[in-house]
Amino acid sequence: MENRRHRLPSTAALQVLLAVAERGSTSAAAESTALSQSAVSKQLLGLEELIGTPAFLRTSRGMVATEAGRIYIEHARTALKAMEDAALLVARLKPGPGVLRLQVLPIFGDRWLLPRFQQFAESNPDIEVQFTTFISPSQSELPDGIFEFAAAPQHSDNSTYLFGRDVVVVSAPNYFAKTGTPGSIEDLAEGVMLEHPQTPFHWQHLAAFHDRRDLMVRHTTRFGYYTMVIRAALAGQGMALVPRGLIADDLAAGRLVNPSGLGYRSDYGYWFSTPKFAGTSGAMEVFKDWLVGQIGAVDPERADR
Repeated sequence: MENRRHRLPSTAALQVLLAVAERGSTSAAAESTALSQSAVSKQLLGLEELIGTPAFLRTSRGMVATEAGRIYIEHARTALKAMEDAALLVARLKPGPGVLRLQVLPIFGDRWLLPRFQQFAESNPDIEVQFTTFISPSQSELPDGIFEFAAAPQHSDNSTYLFGRDVVVVSAPNYFAKTGTPGSIEDLAEGVMLEHPQTPFHWQHLAAFHDRRDLMVRHTTRFGYYTMVIRAALAGQGMALVPRGLIADDLAAGRLVNPSGLGYRSDYGYWFSTPKFAGTSGAMEVFKDWLVGQIGAVDPERADR
């Protein structure tokens, strides 16, 4: 193992090798590497001594790589690129104090965070926020903060409840204008319920909350994405069960209505967590203060945990 280690060229030697191969002479290579010509020649001679054969043929037309030189040149490119990639990944693991990487659920980002984020960005121009929607097993950029939807946060004890437990029945005003404004869950059962199968927001949860487990809705339309459920409700195609916080702006603007205040209390909610492996920076404290302020301004149910 020790003998093999001695046969490995230095990074500087590999950089010189590539510079000579690309520029054709030690003088030209010196310009591109910010070394003196004598330093370039010394690195190249040391490399050739290490590999035991010339890397280049010195000709009147410049330096031409030998077969051994071509092998080293090919693998030098790979080795230096790998080291550059490694350095970049490590640097990203320790971002500057003004960088925040946030993992955001698509529906939360679309319906709540991004419509408000411009205000944060304008108020805090020195904080750079990078968004991702998921972390793959091979991803090396770890988030500083995670938005998650769960009965309880999964990633840290350092979590803040945002909203989500107050689930309301909503649709566009024109839908209820056609069906009549419902005053009870029995009236709702005569309508069309819009659902996404993979969420906990289903008719049976509403019925159970109102002690009517036996009551079935007349018709259910299912969608593959929860954002489509909300879009269909906005279009007046039926009723949807939605956490109040996700559609607070639509309720305030009258694009959606919640007849007779009908809804139910869910065990699930949206949380913001800072993982245990992530330190708390000044930028994160600023963001969390802004986040809590925004939640409190639009969603009074946050206080009712």
